[in-house]
Amino acid sequence: MIDYMKRHERYVKDVLEKKLDAEKLKELLTYHDKQIQWMQHERLVHLIVMLFVCLFTLLSFGFTVIRTSTPSIILSVLLLILSVAYIIHYYQLENGVQKWYLISNQIKQQL
Repeated sequence: MIDYMKRHERYVKDVLEKKLDAEKLKELLTYHDKQIQWMQHERLVHLIVMLFVCLFTLLSFGFTVIRTSTPSIILSVLLLILSVAYIIHYYQLENGVQKWYLISNQIKQQL
């Protein structure tokens, strides 16, 4: 997903470096805004999944504190690693979409 975002961003920046007429800029803006909508949906899905994984991590940790056992410790550690991975991924998604908002504004300014 992050690679897709980087490729799209490179494509839009490369197109913006060329001198485009108003019609081509409108097409680029429409295309770019559609990509933003898709990423906003993706961001929402990842937020919901991340929150549930973090919730289960906390529940697992609470269970581990109450009834310490090797399997519960392993589960807590695995869920903690997964939570950290989701947080990093969501952070990258969020920052990527924020960059795309700026690119969209840049296209509008050129119009």
